[in-house]
Order: sequence, then structure tokens, then C-alpha cells
Amino acid sequence: MNILVLGGTRFFGIHMVNALIEKGHDVTIATRGRSKDTFGDKVKRLTLDRTDPDSMKQTLKGMHFDVVIDKIAYCSKDIKYVMDALNCDKYIHMSSTAVYDPKTINTKEEDFDGFLRPLIWCDRADFDYAEVKRQAEYALFQNYAERNWIAVRYPVVLGEDDYTGRLKFYVEHVVKNIPMNIDNIDSQMGYIKSDEAGRFLAFLVDKDIKGAINGSSRGTISLREIIEYVEKKSGSKAVIDVGGDDAPYNGDREFSINTDLAGSLGFEFSDIHDWIYDLLDHYIEQI
Repeated sequence: MNILVLGGTRFFGIHMVNALIEKGHDVTIATRGRSKDTFGDKVKRLTLDRTDPDSMKQTLKGMHFDVVIDKIAYCSKDIKYVMDALNCDKYIHMSSTAVYDPKTINTKEEDFDGFLRPLIWCDRADFDYAEVKRQAEYALFQNYAERNWIAVRYPVVLGEDDYTGRLKFYVEHVVKNIPMNIDNIDSQMGYIKSDEAGRFLAFLVDKDIKGAINGSSRGTISLREIIEYVEKKSGSKAVIDVGGDDAPYNGDREFSINTDLAGSLGFEFSDIHDWIYDLLDHYIEQI
């Protein structure tokens, strides 16, 4: 298949592009051209600014793609710019479980109503992350219902290649006895491993499905469990204090993500407990 990837040069996007290449697809990556990649001559490249509608239209004019995977659409205007510029048979949008308000135990795709509120054509800076992601999906549901699209919703993505340092924050603060303020230490929460996040996107390119779909590792874990594991392995003691550094996952309450729809298509996610401790060991060793 002829596939265009918007973004894809870092974190789980790299796993996704590698999976597409391994499957024999003809892959083109479109970026601003500022980040190097390791794909060599296995991909074609386009340079564009996806926040500039003229750049999108001029660069993509006359091109057709079987599938477009958009890793970097954050807001409704991003959706508009790509839909107005692209000629493709299927569009895959990298959404987020942040669209659910709230996330709950066994959160299902239908728990987000794409028609709940009126669409606002917004930029990334107009609202917080969760709201701009909701507006991106409102654009798909309300303005592009006739197009063949998939919105893939992930919780926090974790892996050794995670550039955000959010999970590493907890490990480092425990190992170095740095005070941290955590407001949800006992909440059971879901995550997804970076390589599976990439492979699932690649898996979807030839699947007969339209609309929203969840992806997540099976099971949940609490920050208390994570901290106690790090304490045991490192011999250090966590310092939990309201005056400490605010923890990255503050505000998230107990939730899990239902992936029955992905399972019905034949994709099996791993259990979080099969990989999270190896990842914590990696960070402990680093620190």
C-alpha cells in the first residue's frame, strides 16, 4: 500500500514506520525536515508545515495515498488542513484517551460522543491538551463524517525511548529522595508500551474499520505499586510531600481502557505487568 505518514520520526512513530516497512508498504514521511531519521532509503520524504494550510496544499497537490497516518494532528484546524489538502482512501488520526471526560474503569469507545458539543475551529494553544484533542475528533465526527477515518486513542505511552521523562520522574525522585507531590497515588491507571503503540497503528492500515478505536496494554497499575517497586530495587525511600515537585500524572483518576474492538480485529496487547518492571529497572540503572 502507498502510505503517507505525517510525523513518525520519534518515539512510537519510529516503531510504526519500521513496522510498515517490514510489511512491505511504500512509505512516505512528511515532516518539517528538522529531525533526522534512521530509515535511510527505505522511505520517501516530503517537507511541509502541517500547521500551514498553503504548505499542505502545495506540497500534497496531485498526490494520492491509500492510507494517511497522522501522528501530529492536535486540534480541529490540523484536521481541516489535512482533510482539505489530502486525496486518500483512509485517514488514521492519532488521538488520545484524554478525549474521555472522565476516563472510567473499562472505558469504551462509545464513552466519547463526537456530537456532544459544537465543533470549534481551534489552534493548539487555544485550549488544554484534552480539549484540543476533543475538538480534533469533533471535526472528524461532525465535519468529515463521509470520509473514511479512524481515530486511535491511547493512554500514556511508555518505553525506553520516551522523550517526555514522565515515568522517569517518579524513579528519579525515589532514588534521589527528592520530595514529590502526588494526588493520585492509589489510582489504578492504564498505559501502553511504545513498540505496541507503533505496531497497532501499522496493523490498522488494511483493516476494515471506521471510527474510534482504543489501544492499551491489558491491566492497570498504581503509582504506589510503581514507587514501592523502585524503593525495593533501589533501597531508597520515596518522599511524598504536598510541597514537593508536582508529579506528571497528577489529576488522573482510576481508569482502565477497554480494547475489545482491537481484539476483535485480531490484535492482542500485552499485559502491563509483563513489561513495566523491566522498564523501571532500566530507569533505575540509568539513574
